[in-house]
Amino acid sequence: MKLSEILAVSGLPGLYKVVTERKGGLIIESLADGKRRFAPQRKHQFAPLESMAMFTDDGEAEPLSKLFARMNEQAEDNPAPETKASKDVMFEYLADVLPNFDKEQVHVSDIKRLLKWYHFIKDNDLFGGMEEEE
Repeated sequence: MKLSEILAVSGLPGLYKVVTERKGGLIIESLADGKRRFAPQRKHQFAPLESMAMFTDDGEAEPLSKLFARMNEQAEDNPAPETKASKDVMFEYLADVLPNFDKEQVHVSDIKRLLKWYHFIKDNDLFGGMEEEE
């Protein structure tokens, strides 16, 4: 599965894929349990993971695809911490993966979300299609 096909939906936990568009919203399917639901556009915002990035201190932003790739490369030597780890551990890990992250704009909640998505994608073996895409 490609990052462009995986959505984060505001107000809903987890990751989703689009099944179809309907007037006023999308029919989405949870990647965790396969349940489908209607998500109205007036209530939710939809963001493909492909369009998301992490702030860096040079004014640029690092796309999640590159971050995930780097996290996979370092998985044996530097495994990603769980989302329940202390904030110091999370910031230390992010500094290893993305040394130039913007310390003022990147919050612990951003790192938790990144780690949660990474673990979900890795546990469900969704990285296979992403590597072929590059």
